[in-house]
Amino acid sequence: MHLPIIVEVDEDEVYIVSCPVFKGCHSYGQTIDGALKNLKEVIDMCIEEQGPVDMTRFVGFREMEITIP
Repeated sequence: MHLPIIVEVDEDEVYIVSCPVFKGCHSYGQTIDGALKNLKEVIDMCIEEQGPVDMTRFVGFREMEITIP
């Protein structure tokens, strides 16, 4: 199964990872690899609780530019 993963880094250089296919599927780590390892455990729990998912739910990722006054 291939899942989309969003990777962010916060002000403390901690990596925040999310899988938008599952509600509440987030984790973090000091490295990207650590964060992804932690997220895999969360994904396993989500599959256990929510069952298999319809992969057509995830549409994509886009960026939006805005002007801050």
